[in-house]
Amino acid sequence: MAKKKLNVGLIGYGFMGRAHSNAYLKVNHFFDLNYQPVMKAACARKADKVKPFADNWGWQSIETDWRRLIDRKDIDLIDICSPNNTHKDIAIAAAQAGKMVLCEKPLAMNAKEGLAMTKAVEKAGVPNMVWFNYRRVPAISLAKQLIDEGRIGKVFHYRAKYLQDWTINPNVPQGGPTLWRLDIDVAGSGVTGDLLAHSIDTAIWLIGGIDKVTAMTETFVKKRPLQDDPKKTKPVGIDDACAFLARFKNGALATFESTRYARGRKNQNTFEVNGELGSIYFDLEDAHQLQYYNHKDDSHVVGWRTILVTDSDHPYMKHWWVPGCVIGYEHTFINALADFLEGLGTKNPARPNFRDALETQMVCDTVLKSAKTGVWEKV
Repeated sequence: MAKKKLNVGLIGYGFMGRAHSNAYLKVNHFFDLNYQPVMKAACARKADKVKPFADNWGWQSIETDWRRLIDRKDIDLIDICSPNNTHKDIAIAAAQAGKMVLCEKPLAMNAKEGLAMTKAVEKAGVPNMVWFNYRRVPAISLAKQLIDEGRIGKVFHYRAKYLQDWTINPNVPQGGPTLWRLDIDVAGSGVTGDLLAHSIDTAIWLIGGIDKVTAMTETFVKKRPLQDDPKKTKPVGIDDACAFLARFKNGALATFESTRYARGRKNQNTFEVNGELGSIYFDLEDAHQLQYYNHKDDSHVVGWRTILVTDSDHPYMKHWWVPGCVIGYEHTFINALADFLEGLGTKNPARPNFRDALETQMVCDTVLKSAKTGVWEKV
């Protein structure tokens, strides 16, 4: 049966623009789907930047104004890969135009913006998804499966870390096309929205909603030069580090920690879940492995086991290589896109949708609020 064409307009040509472009190129080679993405147009403000990007990745045309892209009749889906402060206007306009909307994380600058975006896509009734790609790491999906199967029983504890080290140097500038994540006016927050949003989304997916938090943040470098004008400096408004305690709605306790000042940690994203019957541990830097402890094992063999998540009965792996051959970071976006396409027109559309991402955004906002008030805050 012929696949239905789905014309895509991509906004942004940076890191995520490349990751998403690769997904559109590869998804139908590995997944048997009813839809075929067509890479119709890539959009960015500067033609001299987006044109070589489009040529390299196979986008058929370019635009330099996202409004023109949305107005095009030959575009079915808008994929937002631009900085956080652009998400709201683009998503709302795309929804009002009847386009499907995919959006990079975090959903918005804050929960107020996220709520407006969520209402827009829900009012328009358009399919929508947020690219929390770590849900599509097979080992993390396997952790979800084990928890849902009751293999660790009632959950008592959840602890998460997301550590990097790339902003320790005080001479690293802020703003501009590559360092906007350090500019509060563009990013909305620092590690809370950029890194902990991943950790929070994963936690909610695995364990359930978060009820309340108490947090602390720190900005270690108070001023940074501007990338576009190095002779000028600007106060740093984002959080360089964040740590918070949380209580889930089901009573489980949690700790979350994130920083860009952890020497030697390039992208360490971990979580551990402790339950009545066992425990689970994951580290993104060993993304093909899941650690599992089963308290029901016989005493002479009980202990942590390492599951190599590459077999065909592990999540997503039947679409890839033979057992023992791992997949990488870029494949998580392909898996996510496949889920989105597979869910179109069904009663089980892909998640996280905008409503799910809004829940994560609300936790992020509450964390930042608690860091200012110094007390427990209810989400």
